[in-house]
This record gives sequence, structure tokens and C-alpha cells, in this order.
Amino acid sequence: MNSGATVQELLGSLDSAENEEQRRTWAVDCAHALGLDGVAVSLRGELIWFSDQTSARLEDVQFVLGQGPGLLLPAGTEAREVPDLDRLLMKHWPQFVPEARKLGVAAVFVWPVRVGAAPLGTLTGYRRSVGALSEKQRAEGRLVADTLAAHLLVHWPETANGQDGPGHAGAVDLHRAEVHQATGVLSERLGVAMPEALIRLRGQAYSSGQSLTDTARAVIHRELPW
Repeated sequence: MNSGATVQELLGSLDSAENEEQRRTWAVDCAHALGLDGVAVSLRGELIWFSDQTSARLEDVQFVLGQGPGLLLPAGTEAREVPDLDRLLMKHWPQFVPEARKLGVAAVFVWPVRVGAAPLGTLTGYRRSVGALSEKQRAEGRLVADTLAAHLLVHWPETANGQDGPGHAGAVDLHRAEVHQATGVLSERLGVAMPEALIRLRGQAYSSGQSLTDTARAVIHRELPW
């Protein structure tokens, strides 16, 4: 892969990424080909793929706050474009926008990852400067999202064959595994239901300013007073 690759070339090389580093490189090149500074893919509530820490944190913020452009996409949405976070939709996401701006994000673009009409997740891209997508970028973003839907479903851990794990070409990395583990740990320690345990975990992450993953690790290793 190379930074000058076209979207079509990148989609043709998608199945050849054999480890997380190569998948990260692919995501970086994909972001640049779409005219973005970073991209992240979430599927079934899992963070699957991201090009850089900013794109990962942006997904984290939406998951923790329960608000943002990548959540609750209406059925039939082709893309959600927020070319200027400061001027548009601040009233809809009063907590998300300031957190995104702290990350240096000025614009966000979201494509649904879906099979047919069924939404499975999102492809979220960001820019550090304001500005709308071109028609070509908009269409190529849809193409990437559609291709990723088919690819990720084939390689999802529940459906892939036994050899399709970490280090295998096309493998899917589940970046919130520790979050699920910490939620279970909190549920048992506090004697609360799993949904409430997750809410408390998200609240701790938000109040501390840590990433959700770092907060989960602190719970697992008993570094918090719970």
C-alpha cells in the first residue's frame, strides 16, 4: 500500500492486510484517498478499525456520551455530513461538539455500513479543517462503506472459520473487548445489571478524561475505588 493509492486500488488490497499494523496503514491511506484526516469503523457496537488515535477517540466520545453524528442514523441515510462542527448542529450535540473540538476535529462525515437496508455500523471520517465533501468523495465514501460491510461480515469472529483470527489476512480486531470485560467485572463487584455497569464505566471515562479502554483497564486491574 502507498499514500497515493486510489480508493479502487485500496479496496482491491483490503483482503491482503494480515495484521493490525497493515490494517492501520490501509485505514490511513483510505482516509487520505477520501480527502480526510482520519477514519474509523464501528460495527455492532464494536470499534473495528481506525487510522489514528484521534479517529479512535472520536468514536470513544460518541460511545461514552451517547450522542454525535455517527449515532442513530435515520434509515435510508446515504451520508451524514457536518462540514463545520462550530456552525452546524451544536444544539443537537451539546456535549459531543466541545469534546470533538478538543481533539482538533472541525468536520465529521459518516456513512452507514449496511447490508441491504439493514444498518450494521458506521464509517466515520474527520477533518481538522472545515469544508464539505466533493461529489466524488461522497460517492467513494459510500463505496468504501459498502465494501467494508461485506468484508467485515465475512471475517467477523462469529462467522469466520477457525483460522481467521489475529494475524490472518482480513481478520477483524475487536477494540472494545476490555470494555466488555470491565463491564462484567463492575456488574459483579457492584451488584448491578450489565447496562447500569456500562453506564457507570462510561461516566467514569467522561469525568476522568481518560479513554474508555484505559478506564476499562483501570477497573480490571483494580486501580479505581470500585
